[in-house]
Amino acid sequence: MNATASTPDLAAALRDHFGQVILPIWRGPGFNAALGLPYEAVAADGRTPMPVTRYRAMACARQMFVFALAGEMQHAQRLFESLIHVFQDSKHGGWFYSVDAQGAPLDTTKDLYTHAFVVFACAEYGARSGNRDALSIVHQASSLIEDRFAADDGLLHAALAADFTVTGGMPLQNPLMHLTEAWLAARAATQDAAFDTALSKLGNAIARTFVHRPTGCIAELPVGSADNRLEPGHQFEWFWLVKQAGDVLAGSGLHEDLTRAFLFAHERGVDAASGGVHAALDENGDVKDSTQRIWAQTEYLRALAVHHDEGLRAVLPAQIARFQPRFLNDRGWIECMSQTGEVSRADMPSTTPYHLATAYAALP
Repeated sequence: MNATASTPDLAAALRDHFGQVILPIWRGPGFNAALGLPYEAVAADGRTPMPVTRYRAMACARQMFVFALAGEMQHAQRLFESLIHVFQDSKHGGWFYSVDAQGAPLDTTKDLYTHAFVVFACAEYGARSGNRDALSIVHQASSLIEDRFAADDGLLHAALAADFTVTGGMPLQNPLMHLTEAWLAARAATQDAAFDTALSKLGNAIARTFVHRPTGCIAELPVGSADNRLEPGHQFEWFWLVKQAGDVLAGSGLHEDLTRAFLFAHERGVDAASGGVHAALDENGDVKDSTQRIWAQTEYLRALAVHHDEGLRAVLPAQIARFQPRFLNDRGWIECMSQTGEVSRADMPSTTPYHLATAYAALP
């Protein structure tokens, strides 16, 4: 890929690869047609499903989003039907975390991350297809989240037992970030002002609990927790979400925090030699985990594409040109690699196309 090409040309090449290489994997060998579910992962050859131990509702929802975004509504509808019939808990409500190789409930935990993706995927699919059942689930699942996952100080539990009883543990950044993403999508799909209220409340709670004041970064654990970490990829992801939220999160201070967090992650979290985004920094900004995961690279591209600073946006073409040969190939992609370029995870998870699709959609 030519770094001197225009950003639109570079982005078009990424989208072509997605349409010609990535989507066919998950329409074909990556999809269990008998169960109507995506396999958890395929091997590096892009053709062989990895041995099945489980299917997750979150993976099904992410794939549903991807195919709805691509306009492939027949496949998206099949995944929507599976999300409803395979993963819904008819006894207690909500969605199971996973089912086994035969499609029977396996991990019956009620997981906030999973429920956030149910809302997110149904909002996208419902808006694009006009499926009223999907839009109804957006409201139902959001109400369930607010009622059953509620914790102290405006936060939400990361996971609960099958019957929604509290099992211990603390609120976590990542599911709250994806709930923010989900409610932004729900707001756009339904035009319901109730999501403005929910987002404002959630944004204030996140700002109080997770913002690392010296850097503006949103930490993985509540500030003050032992062995906390700052993930550059999540700063880039949050930067995008807060920018999309506009005035809805204005009162939280997250706009200002994430402007600082972006610069911190850009300066301390990106390897100068390869352009790869590190997995995690400590609270001093030193590298805690130098693994380069593909999702963090795509979040960096997306954040650069929408940054208000012209000089930072100008970094985007060169960054795409570094990303493409390092992480993409004619069989699919490289999920994880070391700082020095050794592949540390060779198989390709069904959850990753969501990151590619959302990043590519934001590029010029």
